[in-house]
Amino acid sequence: MKIREIEIKNRVIMAPMAGITNVAFRKIMKEFGAGLVVSEMVSDKALLYGNKKTVEMLHIDDDEHPASIQVFGGDVESMVYAAKFVDENSNCDIIDINMGCPVNKVLKAKAGSYLLKYPDLVYDIVKSVVEAVSKPVTVKIRIGYDFDSINCVEIAKLIEKAGASAIAVHGRTRSQMYEGEADWSWIKKVKDAVNIPVIGNGDIRSPQDAKRMLEETGCDAVMIGRGILGNPWLMKQVVEYVENDVLLEEPTPDQKLDQCLIHAKRLMDVDGERLAMKQMRGHAPWYMKGLKGSAKIKNELSRIESYQELEEIIEKYRQDIHEHLNQ
Repeated sequence: MKIREIEIKNRVIMAPMAGITNVAFRKIMKEFGAGLVVSEMVSDKALLYGNKKTVEMLHIDDDEHPASIQVFGGDVESMVYAAKFVDENSNCDIIDINMGCPVNKVLKAKAGSYLLKYPDLVYDIVKSVVEAVSKPVTVKIRIGYDFDSINCVEIAKLIEKAGASAIAVHGRTRSQMYEGEADWSWIKKVKDAVNIPVIGNGDIRSPQDAKRMLEETGCDAVMIGRGILGNPWLMKQVVEYVENDVLLEEPTPDQKLDQCLIHAKRLMDVDGERLAMKQMRGHAPWYMKGLKGSAKIKNELSRIESYQELEEIIEKYRQDIHEHLNQ
């Protein structure tokens, strides 16, 4: 699959997730086979005001390519400024515009899925950004703002007309947030309506789900978000199944615990121990999901302050699992 001239080696893409898809997470997903990785959302206004932390988020490591930087905002001028800044100051391959985020903080900035209510503004932002940058531009949307205003087909046609190189569609409305079911039939309608690549997103929790989405919607690639939290194996399983028809086994408890510690070390390399452990309070319980007796340590994990503490909790839990298996 190609996004303009950028070669994507398979049809499986890692979704951008705020507060999660930093360089450490992206590199793990690359190692597990992701064809394309996408950064956390970067605010156009933060770039406009030269926010140091935001500017640092634009760096892509050599082993991440191809990678997208995702920008959000609701104003043509500041989005053009931000996109040009990314184009000139980031070694990313693609610039992605977020028009799908449903959270209130983003809506208050008149950005994310708020823009779906204003098709003309969607067109103006995308066209102005495409004309201002040399990198390919992609856009991520939802199917509509709410069930009374599902307009993804109209929006997708405008995005294509404005010159974007691909479009990702999450099969939920803004009003659904992350609840209820994603309606893949709208992904198919978008695919039938445009000629640029369409990436389907929403409710991919197994390799079978991914294959079904590709078959039912005809989309060019699938994008996985929350399903890979604490479970990077899903990325590998999906790649193997959709590309080679091979079903890989589930990871063992030991593999999950080992990967949790690897993830912590990667985060420390990027953010230092204190910040890394703050993030691991969220990540570590995801790695434990579905493991026997994990409920009792999730509480402890949500309060960790140091890597040593994390390691001690995990190694004690590993012992418990092994003793349980040997009984």
